[in-house]
Amino acid sequence: MRLNTLKPAAGAKTARKRLGRGIGSGLGKTCGRGHKGQAARAGGYHKVGFEGGQMPLQRRLPKFGFRSRSARFADEVRLGDLARLNADIIDLEALKTAGLVDRRARTVKVIMQYNKKTKGDLKNPVNIKGLSVTRGARAAILAAGGTIED
Repeated sequence: MRLNTLKPAAGAKTARKRLGRGIGSGLGKTCGRGHKGQAARAGGYHKVGFEGGQMPLQRRLPKFGFRSRSARFADEVRLGDLARLNADIIDLEALKTAGLVDRRARTVKVIMQYNKKTKGDLKNPVNIKGLSVTRGARAAILAAGGTIED
């Protein structure tokens, strides 16, 4: 076998339709377009999803879902991550430099996520400034001797 002898498999390539070549071809006269109607005309067709005036499927079905445009700029951080942070005051900039939140974040919420390892506890006191805090996280921070400034 040589590269110059390669061919597609038999029947893999079909010849194109040759329209308007007589009755015997099966595609003469109307060329497979049928008689009259919009589809028979030159340039006459309709947009995708058009159902002849009937209410189209994409408009019959109910709308659902929503993507908040402000969600791109909001982030959250867990209490366990704050415990590992070495900063006097934890604010938005401190979280960004530590890589705990996205660089685009404008608002950050401190959440208390319970898991088997940390059990949602905070051992050492932390000072939080300018971040929103959930009720459970607030209680844990204050119980550990930390402060929250708004």
